[in-house]
Amino acid sequence: MTVSGPGTPEPRPATPGASSVEQLRKEGNELFKCGDYGGALAAYTQALGLDATPQDQAVLHRNRAACHLKLEDYDKAETEASKAIEKDGGDVKALYRRSQALEKLGRLDQAVLDLQRCVSLEPKNKVFQEALRNIGGQIQEKVRYMSSTDAKVEQMFQILLDPEEKGTEKKQKASQNLVVLAREDAGAEKIFRSNGVQLLQRLLDMGETDLMLAALRTLVGICSEHQSRTVATLSILGTRRVVSILGVESQAVSLAACHLLQVMFDALKEGVKKGFRGKEGAIIVDPARELKVLISNLLDLLTEVGVSGQGRDNALTLLIKAVPRKSLKDPNNSLTLWVIDQGLKKILEVGGSLQDPPGELAVTANSRMSASILLSKLFDDLKCDAERENFHRLCENYIKSWFEGQGLAGKLRAIQTVSCLLQGPCDAGNRALELSGVMESVIALCASEQEEEQLVAVEALIHAAGKAKRASFITANGVSLLKDLYKCSEKDSIRIRALGLCKLGSAGGTDFSMKQFAEGSTLKLAKQCRKWLCNDQIDAGTRRWAVEGLAYLTFDADVKEEFVEDAAALKALFQLSRLEERSVLFAVASALVNCTNSYDYEEPDPKMVELAKYAKQHVPEQHPKDKPSFVRARVKKLLAAGVVSAMVCMVKTESPVLTSSCRELLSRVFLALVEEVEDRGTVVAQGGGRALIPLALEGTDVGQTKAAQALAKLTITSNPEMTFPGERIYEVVRPLVSLLHLNCSGLQNFEALMALTNLAGISERLRQKILKEKAVPMIEGYMFEEHEMIRRAATECMCNLAMSKEVQDLFEAQGNDRLKLLVLYSGEDDELLQRAAAGGLAMLTSMRPTLCSRIPQVTTHWLEILQALLLSSNQELQHRGAVVVLNMVEASREIASTLMESEMMEILSVLAKGDHSPVTRAAAACLDKAVEYGLIQPNQDGE
Repeated sequence: MTVSGPGTPEPRPATPGASSVEQLRKEGNELFKCGDYGGALAAYTQALGLDATPQDQAVLHRNRAACHLKLEDYDKAETEASKAIEKDGGDVKALYRRSQALEKLGRLDQAVLDLQRCVSLEPKNKVFQEALRNIGGQIQEKVRYMSSTDAKVEQMFQILLDPEEKGTEKKQKASQNLVVLAREDAGAEKIFRSNGVQLLQRLLDMGETDLMLAALRTLVGICSEHQSRTVATLSILGTRRVVSILGVESQAVSLAACHLLQVMFDALKEGVKKGFRGKEGAIIVDPARELKVLISNLLDLLTEVGVSGQGRDNALTLLIKAVPRKSLKDPNNSLTLWVIDQGLKKILEVGGSLQDPPGELAVTANSRMSASILLSKLFDDLKCDAERENFHRLCENYIKSWFEGQGLAGKLRAIQTVSCLLQGPCDAGNRALELSGVMESVIALCASEQEEEQLVAVEALIHAAGKAKRASFITANGVSLLKDLYKCSEKDSIRIRALGLCKLGSAGGTDFSMKQFAEGSTLKLAKQCRKWLCNDQIDAGTRRWAVEGLAYLTFDADVKEEFVEDAAALKALFQLSRLEERSVLFAVASALVNCTNSYDYEEPDPKMVELAKYAKQHVPEQHPKDKPSFVRARVKKLLAAGVVSAMVCMVKTESPVLTSSCRELLSRVFLALVEEVEDRGTVVAQGGGRALIPLALEGTDVGQTKAAQALAKLTITSNPEMTFPGERIYEVVRPLVSLLHLNCSGLQNFEALMALTNLAGISERLRQKILKEKAVPMIEGYMFEEHEMIRRAATECMCNLAMSKEVQDLFEAQGNDRLKLLVLYSGEDDELLQRAAAGGLAMLTSMRPTLCSRIPQVTTHWLEILQALLLSSNQELQHRGAVVVLNMVEASREIASTLMESEMMEILSVLAKGDHSPVTRAAAACLDKAVEYGLIQPNQDGE
């Protein structure tokens, strides 16, 4: 018996009474052959839901296993093959497919058992024998590697734990080697089995920064993507001990501990999804319980005295990443509800802490913003009104506990907590503002003579002015108060915060006709903002408020023009974005969006404008300096000032302040910067291409689309291999494919197709990546698009993809019109479309000669189309047509005979007498082949 390939579903004789099952199975087989593995999987699944016999079920399960192997979902492939084996223990195909899945999962010892069983059932099968030899070699190599590293691991730990070797180069090299070894799964397993975690614990206990870093980085390798080793590590070290390392004063050690805990979270959450299965398939402790223990310790760390501010920030970052659901489609938000019940008060305590003067809890300039983001994400993760009401109740009770009966210090703490909520879940902040006495206290404390009290109150008033919907008296009382503070206060720290009135002054947005301030006031405020921004004697945390002011004032086009002309202010803005004061990022990004006009703006319909004027309704007006020529000039000035380098640094930040909304703003600016072709080289040279990839893969849907479109523009007009060096070029494919979806605009579809065409022409590996992202069906769909440029781009892309075997298989498969479409497009009036289609035909007929015999079958006009190509005035079209004809002549004497009996022979004879061009050579080769077949005779001159 010859075994079908690992991805070939096998036919089975139909059983009586099972026509529906049989029909669906055959449908699945056809879809599989066409490369539609998802469709095949759906057909097999539907068939399983019918009244299938045990024998049918076994066939369907092993066919599903073949689909999962093709889709590279090896866990499901193993599961499906196991179900087939349960039905029939001697099913060699299912055993073989399970062995392939197990091999990919790294479980070689189990894979070899399945292969041995296959060989025992079919001793003469060469496929099984070869597979067994290969996997045996892999196991031997692994054993050799493990045995050779035994002594190395022991030696490394001896050097690291030897007190005599303190600070030596030998010790540094040993620590580096240990970290490198742990990055490979086999090395990590060896360290783990060599009592490595206990030895690493000793390194951590020694307290030396270098040794602690080496130990933490080695533990990352041990725990990475391995649930059971993660649980064992937490058990040995103690969850409390691991979390406590976050709180050390050394920033490098705290960050390394943060990375380790993130890896542990990922391993445990993967375990929750898979139902207690580790990488090696062992049954272990419930990972959901371990996850809660870890989160509980992080929540405790937030309010521990003695923990560093950096450690507290890292704990908040971990909670932001680990707790809320990744997708709202996931119905389970139980972890969020548990964190709200167990730790909301602790998060609010950090949010209400003062940095200056220092309180009991050490916090940084970023701590309160991080707490706001965590609160916002928790609130957004709630599903119903009852859950949100519970969140409000807990927040209000906490604020009341400080506001009532705790004196002035308690009131300040309560107001600071309200500020934190207003920057995060603003609905909760608005509710808190309405609590009895809160707003009145804010207004009163703005007039305090104590700077610390005044700072807290002014910041709360500013946040309220930007967010409060229900407290309408803020705009009535707040504006005049802020104006008085701005004009009369002797302290710059208060005056700069009082610039929050810029928020209220910019209420008209980009509408030129709605000005909140008197003529010239906006420009005066902006000038003062720029002056404070450039004053490096003021600390970064305070200068942030000047940027906040500019983020609102730059809605005014006059302010934009003055701002981009001020080189010192731009330099100060970009320098501030690089500092540790990360809460400024959103304001910087907002100002850049305004300066580049990259916000959404739709030109009003002239008819609707006239109608509005007739009805005496307000009509928004665009500022004359917001016209495209002014915007282009501002973009040039920002590029010259180094905006790309600053934005690249902003994208690289690990801070939770780089929220999805902030990412979207940066994506909008990048898209504006690459709008002009001549500016794209500058963006690439300063690292903009690399920075766009993470923006296109994470963030809001709008932000990802904008970043993907910017990537497409860069890929079209520059060398992709230089723009995205190394492995980065493969990361570009997914964002580009996302632009092919129907919810994207025609321009985005077109640019994505052009970019993918460039990538598909570079290498087979890139073509395989495009295929893996399931782009081919979408590209085929756009080949039928009415818009000629999109249709042409899709055809060009398919022409380049035709170099791949899988695409050639699709054209060769029976029952489709792919070949017909290319033949017909080769006869279109659009010369560029003709060129793309003829190029695809030339490629396919060269690689798959069997297609040559099908060309006459797809349309009765095939001969006219080929003749028209050869008679074209465009030499490129002539050459492509000549190659197609040559391929057809070489493929079959019968086709050659048909061609020579038509006017084609005369056309080829004329072309063969031309100069020594590729067209001449191809035409001459066609005639030579016809002579060889005996279809024509050379003339007396031997021609």
